[in-house]
Amino acid sequence: MTIPLFPLNMVIFPEGETQLRIFEPRYIDMISECLRTDSGFGICLIKEGKEVGENTDFFHMGTFVKIIDWDQMDDGLLGIRVKGERRFRVNNAEIRSDNLNVGEVEWLDEDDAILPDSYQSFSDLLKVIGNRYELPFLTDSERFDEANWVSDRLADLLPFEISAKQELLEMDNALHRFDYMQGLLEKIDAGDLAYS
Repeated sequence: MTIPLFPLNMVIFPEGETQLRIFEPRYIDMISECLRTDSGFGICLIKEGKEVGENTDFFHMGTFVKIIDWDQMDDGLLGIRVKGERRFRVNNAEIRSDNLNVGEVEWLDEDDAILPDSYQSFSDLLKVIGNRYELPFLTDSERFDEANWVSDRLADLLPFEISAKQELLEMDNALHRFDYMQGLLEKIDAGDLAYS
């Protein structure tokens, strides 16, 4: 399957949401097409280069997103809210004549394991964060037993450096993500890791 790709200085996880401001013509056209056909696009973290302009090198693993809301912002730009759906790997990428990146992608399977008791502290941490900031996912109480969902939400919310978030996105096993996050949290606790 070939999808449009939007390289950004951010990582989004499946079921995560974020707001984007759209102003480049190639992306305005891309968003218009997505809205017209009820399709989506892929967000990939920039490896080298800038969000605006050409010749941007990006990681070839990202998240496919769908537009869930849009509006014209106070500054006249198009504002959209997107939600992550599934991870993908880009097998072949090219730049079209309108400078839009497109990629032939394969969808990645998600781990559907139940959270083991030995990792329950991560679910507890997510509940604490959700309660503190009154986050809407608290209504999905039954999902706090899903290892992958808990790991995605924590990876979205915790103040890890962007490169660490990309590493987490590329991991196929939720328990491996928890183990990696544990090390990052210990470094934050020790003051050795800067907040992103």
